[in-house]
Amino acid sequence: MSVKSADANIAPAAKAAQVAAWLYEKKAKEIQAVDVTGLSPICEAMVMASAGSARQAQALADHVLARCGEFGYSYLGQEGYRLGQWVLLDLNDVLVNIFMGDQRSFYNLEGLWSEGKPIALRLAPAAKAAAPGTADAADTADDEDDDPESDA
Repeated sequence: MSVKSADANIAPAAKAAQVAAWLYEKKAKEIQAVDVTGLSPICEAMVMASAGSARQAQALADHVLARCGEFGYSYLGQEGYRLGQWVLLDLNDVLVNIFMGDQRSFYNLEGLWSEGKPIALRLAPAAKAAAPGTADAADTADDEDDDPESDA
């Protein structure tokens, strides 16, 4: 498969952070990303995540590939999908590693690439608007009444 133009429009570190967010959406655990530019001859960033089961590892891989299709990112290949113990996705400049169980500690990719620069990830859940009639909604309504200028 050839490299798609969408890959040229995003820095590898930003792409890795985006992939990490997609993994977080599907409840991956222990998500980390490392910039390995200049250290690795095959990619510029790596994402590592843990799955609770082989089925979850496969679902995480499926989700990442579906999102890559939506965004027009290159997908060059995958390994380990059938067994789901360690699924590797090659997204051209970003490698995604999804581990199950002891596989992650055994291969210790974080240690192998410790010279790389950690990529900051923002994986907190998005803020949700309070539903009407809930305590949060009532607090918001009360806060509006506290505005001294609204009494004028």
